[in-house]
Amino acid sequence: MPTSAKPQDFKPVTLSDSVKNHPPRILAADDQQHILEALQLLLHPHGYRVNSVKSPIQVRESLATESYDAVLIDLNYTRDTTSGQEGLDLLSEIVAADSNLPIIVMTAWGNVELAVEAMRRGARDFIQKPWDNERLLAILRTQVELHRTLLRAERLAAENRLLHVQGRPEFIASAASMQPVLDAIARVGPSDANVLITGEHGSGKEIVAHTLHALSSRASRPLVAVNTGALSEGVFESELFGHVKGAFTDARTDRIGRFELADGGTIFLDEIGNVPIRQQAKLLRVLESGEIERLGSSRTRQVDVRVISATNTDLQAACTSGQFREDLLFRLNTVEIHVPPLRERREDIPALAIHFLRRYASRYRREIGGFDASAFQIMAQYAWPGNVRELEHTLERAVLMCRGREIQPADLGLNLQRPQGQNLEELSLEAVEALLIRKALGRFQGNVSQAAEALGLSRGALYRRMEKYGI
Repeated sequence: MPTSAKPQDFKPVTLSDSVKNHPPRILAADDQQHILEALQLLLHPHGYRVNSVKSPIQVRESLATESYDAVLIDLNYTRDTTSGQEGLDLLSEIVAADSNLPIIVMTAWGNVELAVEAMRRGARDFIQKPWDNERLLAILRTQVELHRTLLRAERLAAENRLLHVQGRPEFIASAASMQPVLDAIARVGPSDANVLITGEHGSGKEIVAHTLHALSSRASRPLVAVNTGALSEGVFESELFGHVKGAFTDARTDRIGRFELADGGTIFLDEIGNVPIRQQAKLLRVLESGEIERLGSSRTRQVDVRVISATNTDLQAACTSGQFREDLLFRLNTVEIHVPPLRERREDIPALAIHFLRRYASRYRREIGGFDASAFQIMAQYAWPGNVRELEHTLERAVLMCRGREIQPADLGLNLQRPQGQNLEELSLEAVEALLIRKALGRFQGNVSQAAEALGLSRGALYRRMEKYGI
């Protein structure tokens, strides 16, 4: 219970502006109702939101469903007990779950040894009942601001790792539509969770995969990328799991598969939606057991691999139609990250364009300083059916074609990619083919399988043409 001093009898403790703007949430636990009421009366006028509970079970339930800036816990909850063991055990449990959450213990017995033990187990401070109002408020103010400072530092550290980690492609994303992607990467990257990255062709799924790997504890181990969409059913098993000599006609030597190459690291399975249904069961076995067998061998090998996959198809719809195994989807998408198409993140186009300009100007030793304003305008208005990958190849071409020190609209060649008033007779065969591919991709929202079927091509053939034309 509080001392005789009332809240209005002393000068209120001043909270920082950041704390004022976001009222601190306090969890208070005590088995005596009048103690909880006294805490409410003291803390509410000072801007604190207090959730009161009466047992360790209720503390656990509250922490499982809500976020708090500090926790005030009594050490005794069962009538006529003074050992404090209930509170000490609860304290240890909370600290194990979240070492950053400040815990202040309350004891009515003035037991110094008990307070010392609580501090040893991770309590930030302690108060004795009856408490001194000013001291309690000062402790809460200090611990809340320290807690929020630690949270901000953790977030800044994650963002710094995200944006500046070495050994991966540069990730440029400042558009509001990309913020959920950045948040998900910062949260999931350090874990070993399997991740499914969805988005249209060329939207940047591979860069997300590289970033996830670079943020993980596996960063020093390899990231092995496999374009499963370009693998025929005949070579799928050999590519992923390897083969032994004599497994098939051309198997003249043993060959290690991609999963073994990625052991201890990460495997990136691009275009996972195109894996043949008969091969999906073998892939599922690896995800479930971590065991593989090289083609033609009965020897089982254990691998430790994090799986990141990507697709531009709707896998839920594919499961419904029987083209994709639902149990495999559950294994792949522990976490799903959706990457928006470039047309939904147009704010990033200038930064991406400048990035690619610098890259290719350096590679081809061209002294190009920037863009003509009209070139930026054209890029901002263009639909970019090939997304970031198309933008990159467009800038590579522009660097090669540019005759001055600034990229001009004509250097971009986008008039060939959107020739509303141009006759087909005026275009080269390659330009017509590139145009048809872009139109097909646009019609099917970047779905390569559907575009290939509409064009009368195999997926592999379409991929080769897309690479040729920089789509």
